[in-house]
Amino acid sequence: MRTRGTLRLATRGSTLARRQASLVAEALEERRYEVELVTVETTGDQIRDELIHRLGKTGAFVRELDERVLEGDLDGAIHSMKDMPTEQPAELVTAAVPERGRPGDVLVTPDGATLEELPSGATVGTSSLRRRAQLLSERPDLTVEPLRGNVDTRIEKLLAPAMQEEHQERTEADKERKGNTGNDDFEPEYDRSVDDWFDDLSELEKGALGREVETEYDAIVLAGAGLERSGLAHYVDYQELPTSTFVPAPGQGALAVTAPDGETARDIQTHIDHPRSRVETTVERTVLAELGGGCIAPVGIYAVVQGEYVHTNVSVFDRDGEESVTGSRDLPVETHAEAAREFARDLADRGADALIQAARKDADGDADDVSEENIPEGK
Repeated sequence: MRTRGTLRLATRGSTLARRQASLVAEALEERRYEVELVTVETTGDQIRDELIHRLGKTGAFVRELDERVLEGDLDGAIHSMKDMPTEQPAELVTAAVPERGRPGDVLVTPDGATLEELPSGATVGTSSLRRRAQLLSERPDLTVEPLRGNVDTRIEKLLAPAMQEEHQERTEADKERKGNTGNDDFEPEYDRSVDDWFDDLSELEKGALGREVETEYDAIVLAGAGLERSGLAHYVDYQELPTSTFVPAPGQGALAVTAPDGETARDIQTHIDHPRSRVETTVERTVLAELGGGCIAPVGIYAVVQGEYVHTNVSVFDRDGEESVTGSRDLPVETHAEAAREFARDLADRGADALIQAARKDADGDADDVSEENIPEGK
């Protein structure tokens, strides 16, 4: 079958980034394109997780991919939309927004506990300013601790204490079993040996056994789309957090293909752009750009097309979830971008701007603070 041509598209090298890029590649290949995914190692990929905050540049992970496109080496780049700064080079356009994945967050626990069931003082892991504020707004009795790493690393950190405790218990039980060989009255605590148990573990659980425990998390919060696309959703217990109270980050769950403004970009848009997802994420990113929150403030924005309107929820918090400005509005689809700007201006006047400015001062005074919303999901 004759193809439309070969597209060379940039992607980051993390497992999740490659999986997400493959979704775009498959969609293009179904429309008779040949796609070559080119891994671009960014500065962020070369730095240990605990040092990410020292980059100090919004969208640093995104820019390095786009720079390769602008240099003419590649035809386009594939990004997680929530990682993209609201401003991008004038020479580039968002050629396509494929159909959006799950937009909300999930609470992952070792035993399937819900947010309400977590005990007072429970430790929840996230490095997102937004998620931290939303958690503390709902449960001020929780302890929220930083959590970085790619998706499987974060889950391994959650599972490590319980897995290592069980391994120790099984090891001691094996020793006791061997010491009671020939004792017909001895009843072993476990039916299987520790070796048999280990052989049946998933790679995720085996990774947790070998991980050094620095913080014992009772739960962690992740993007639902990242958990699903990483292929790990079947291996953990999780609860979906309601988007009404845990309003997602702008663009969360969506992918974007950037490309130079021209024929190739228009072709990509024709074949894989999902108009509804584009409208929804345009509203979210427009509100964010107008508010000026960037990655330094706890801001959630979620838009859903409902008939002739785009129902939009916005929540802006202080960093401890004690103060907030929230709002909902149905924006006309036909004028969604301008209506989003007007909505944002109204929220700013109601106090959102004051909260964002306070967050900016806090960020300037705290070099160790970083918003997970600006750390790619695969990091």
